[in-house]
Amino acid sequence: MRPATGSPASPDFGVKGGEPVAFPDDPAWSYLYGEDTEYAGTRRATGNMPPLGDVSHGMMHAPVWTWEVPLYFWFGGIASGAAFVAFACDVAGDHRAAALSRKVALAALIPSPPLLVFDLGRPERFLHMLRIFKPRSPMSMGVWALTIFGNLASGAVTADLIKRPRLARSLGAANVVVAGYLGSYTGVLLASTYVPLWSRSRLFLGPIFVATATATGAAACRLAISATGESEESTRRALSRVQAAAMAAELGLSILNGRHLGDVGAPLHASKVMKGAKWAVRAGLALQATRRPRLAHAASVIHLGAGLAFRYAWVRAGQTSALDDRGVAEHARRSSGR
Repeated sequence: MRPATGSPASPDFGVKGGEPVAFPDDPAWSYLYGEDTEYAGTRRATGNMPPLGDVSHGMMHAPVWTWEVPLYFWFGGIASGAAFVAFACDVAGDHRAAALSRKVALAALIPSPPLLVFDLGRPERFLHMLRIFKPRSPMSMGVWALTIFGNLASGAVTADLIKRPRLARSLGAANVVVAGYLGSYTGVLLASTYVPLWSRSRLFLGPIFVATATATGAAACRLAISATGESEESTRRALSRVQAAAMAAELGLSILNGRHLGDVGAPLHASKVMKGAKWAVRAGLALQATRRPRLAHAASVIHLGAGLAFRYAWVRAGQTSALDDRGVAEHARRSSGR
């Protein structure tokens, strides 16, 4: 492509009116910021970047994730939270509740691989991701965590069924380590992208996702335990406190993160799904405060729904944030220290 003024290697190349042109005040001269131009290298090295002018459209392609991804995040969170509950029940001595919680963890995990495969488009892509092991890649480690978690959860449930309680407890304890990563890596995965909303939330997304995973896992286990009656009353009360504390922590972290985001958080602040999820959490906490069993069951259901809404809100708000061209440009400049 021939530049607007001059030709490569000519004296007037990259000059307009005798002075170099500063991008992006004049987007037509954007070729001046190529890696092979002395002008661009000098401005970047000194940090003397011009102020943002008119930003071109299409600075970033929005993630093409559809409904499978937030649903995958939600099921994975329930599975990891249920693994935490199973381990805690074993430590507390309620082994019947622990065995049931391990079944809940496995049941929640079963939809996760199909949802991930549907999002990837072709099943062989999931298998290709198992051919490599990249500790610095949240996606790679997430697939491995999903696979290892599933094998350990299946082994633990099988050990329970064949009456090998010590083996089941050992496998369940080992799975807690993997569950910690499974519950948090989805938040880390979002934060590792260059989407302004997700990237600016890197300090909070991991803890937020862990809190939601703990709350939804505790809620699912509490409902299953209450339905079967295979537990002590103290276990149900403890799970009620766990789900309430975890959801309150998620709500508090979301509020703190919202203040930290500033204008970047506009898509999240405007999300009706996020607002609905926060009010659902408040309603669930209010129901639990009554200490009535039936209302406590309703609170568990509400917390599960709120957890799913949080996942959808984060994904959709991130997609909107990626379409904010000025926000993307400002975030890129802020991240590079220029």
